[in-house]
Amino acid sequence: MELTKKAFKAYDVRGVVPTEVNAEMAYRVGRVFAAMFAAEKVVVGHDIRLSGRELVDALTEGLRHGGSDVIDIGQCGTEMIYFATAHLDADGGIMVTASHNPAEYNGMKLVRRGARPISADTGLMEIADMVVDSKDFPHVKVPGKTEGAVRRYDIMPEYIEHLLGYIDIKALKPLKIVANPGNGGAGPVLNELAKYLPFEFIKINEIPDGTFPNGVPNPLLVPNREATAKLVREYQADLGVAWDGDFDRCFLFDEKAEFIEGYYIVGLLAEVFLRKQPGAKIMYDPRLTWNTQEVVDAAGGVAVRCKSGHAFMKECMRANEVLYGGEMSAHHYFKDFSYCDSGMIPWLLVAELLCTSGKTLSELVEEGAHVARVNVDVVLGHGGQQQRPQFVDGSGADHDVVPECAGLWGTVVDNVLAVFRPAWGVEQFHAHGAVDGDDPVAAAVCLVQQSPVSWVQA
Repeated sequence: MELTKKAFKAYDVRGVVPTEVNAEMAYRVGRVFAAMFAAEKVVVGHDIRLSGRELVDALTEGLRHGGSDVIDIGQCGTEMIYFATAHLDADGGIMVTASHNPAEYNGMKLVRRGARPISADTGLMEIADMVVDSKDFPHVKVPGKTEGAVRRYDIMPEYIEHLLGYIDIKALKPLKIVANPGNGGAGPVLNELAKYLPFEFIKINEIPDGTFPNGVPNPLLVPNREATAKLVREYQADLGVAWDGDFDRCFLFDEKAEFIEGYYIVGLLAEVFLRKQPGAKIMYDPRLTWNTQEVVDAAGGVAVRCKSGHAFMKECMRANEVLYGGEMSAHHYFKDFSYCDSGMIPWLLVAELLCTSGKTLSELVEEGAHVARVNVDVVLGHGGQQQRPQFVDGSGADHDVVPECAGLWGTVVDNVLAVFRPAWGVEQFHAHGAVDGDDPVAAAVCLVQQSPVSWVQA
C-alpha cells in the first residue's frame, strides 16, 4: 500500500484508515522507533477503534524485528501509556489512537523514556521521512539484532492505585455524578475507580464501542453536551463528567447542567494544589491570561506562562519544576504523573473539592472567575463586502489560534480571551466572551468553517 506523510502532524500521527494510516506504516514506525531511540523495552496499547488491534500487531512486529521487547497493555487510554512507560521504566511508549476524531481515523502518540513526548521538534518528522521514503523495508529481523519478546501486561491495578493517590478518600462524601465516556475508553477505568469511591454514578454511553454509535466522543462539540447535561438535570446530580475517546481530557458540568469551560477548571485546580503545597509553581498557556494569574497570585503560588501545545507545556513544566499546569483545551498536566496530561485526575480533584468545601461547582467557579461576562453575537457575513473582524485595538490580527476547536478560532487581545463555538446547524451564533472586570469591553474573533464573519456586541 502506498505510504504518505499526510498523517504526521506536529504532535502525533493521525489520519484516515487505510489510505493515510495502515499496518505497513505501523510496522515501519516500530522498526524506526526501535533504532532511533535504541529502545530495549517499549509499551504499546490502543484505544477502542476497530482498526486498533491490527495496527498494534503490526507495530509490535516492527518493534520486535528492530530488537525491542514489547509490553502490550491492550485496550487503554493515552494516559495509561504515559503511566506505564514511566512506571515500568520503559524506553518508550506508543499509543494507537486518533483521540476525538471520527471512527474512520486512527493514528499514534509516541513518547520516549520518562514519557517525554515525541513531536515534530523532537524526532517525529525524521520518523516520517524514514517510514515513507525508505524503499526497501522487508518484514524480517534486523541483521545483528535479537528479535524482541512480547508480553501482555495488566497495568490497570497500578494505574488505579496511582490515581487514587491524588485524593483523600476518607474526606469524600456521597455525591451524585453523571458520567459519560461517549463510548470511548473511559468506561472500564471508571468502573474500577467506582469500587473505591462513595459516589453514585449515573452512567451513559459507558460501553466502549469503536463504531461510535452515539457520535464522535468529543464533548467540545456543542451538540454532544446535551446528553450529559440532560441527565444532570434529570437526576439533580452534583457533577457531570464527559470524556473524549482516549480520555486524556475530561469536561465538567455543574449542578445546573452548565458546561464549565476549561479555563475555569485550571483556576480551580490551581487553588487545590496550592492549598496542598503552598508556594508551588502553576503553569498556564498564553490563552489563559486571566483568571489563572489572579488565582495563583491570591493563593500564594508562582504563575509560569508557557506556549500552548502539550510538547511545549511538558518541557516547560520539567524545566521549571512546575507542580500543575493546564490549558484552555482541557489538557491538565501533573508533575507526579510524569508531567503528562490526564483526563481522570482533574475530575477526581474537583469531586474532592466539592466534598471538602461544601460548595457547589457553580459557586466555586463563580468565586474563582474574577471576570465580568460579556455576551457577543457573531453573525456570518451575507452579501456585500465580507471583511475580517476588527478588534477593539483595531489591529485585525489573529493573536492566537485555538487548534483544538476544529474550524473555530479564539484570540487574545489586550489580555482578553474569547473563544466561540457555534450552535449546531444555524448561522447566528451566541458566544460567551470574558474580559477583565475593570475593562468591560469584548474583544472577539470567530472563523466558522474558514468563512469571514462580522461581530457586534450584544
